[in-house]
Amino acid sequence: MFIAEIWRYPVKSMGGEQLDFCDLFADGLPGDRILHVENARGRVLTSRSHPRLLLHHSALAPNGEPLVDGRPWRNDDVAEDVRSAAGKDAVLVYETGLERFDVLPLLVLTEGAVRSLGYDRRRFRPNILIGGVDGQEEREWEGRRLSIGDAVIAAVDLRQRCIMTTFDPDTVEQDVSVLRTIQRTLDGTLGLNCNVETAGRIRVGDPVLLLPSALRP
Repeated sequence: MFIAEIWRYPVKSMGGEQLDFCDLFADGLPGDRILHVENARGRVLTSRSHPRLLLHHSALAPNGEPLVDGRPWRNDDVAEDVRSAAGKDAVLVYETGLERFDVLPLLVLTEGAVRSLGYDRRRFRPNILIGGVDGQEEREWEGRRLSIGDAVIAAVDLRQRCIMTTFDPDTVEQDVSVLRTIQRTLDGTLGLNCNVETAGRIRVGDPVLLLPSALRP
């Protein structure tokens, strides 16, 4: 097994950026989901209800500043785009705590699982995509540990998937059969929620080893 792709999403619910390498820490990839969209009442807005957010792409500048479609996130034109996608009172909010994640800091997915479904892997927004895996083998990894590059991560449980998977990442055209297929064939789960157990650098092409020991208490 090997790392096929690494993804970071500096703005929650927007498109992300592919990386060749990255350092993993206790809170996952540096800069992952450090911005989100809120309305005037402080409610977090996501592409579940505002799928047009997916049409914008986020990245980090060399100095660590989040970018939206290549522009600094504080720019007025970025603010206008956010309002257009998510409502007239929508704003970007910076957040660095672990509460910025829906579940855990990392989502790991395998190419085998994606191929078995036949959908674009971007619908499922993995942080790490692992190649060299047959079918739905990832479903046997709950409670196991993975040595990935220089890091070790703990595969805690399978990720429950939501309506966000039904939106095409390029057009936001909705196909509800995506989620129905996951619910019918996989009990609604796909990919693994993971914690970083040992920090370290990972690179595309690095070998991935499934460790024999169970997840430590």
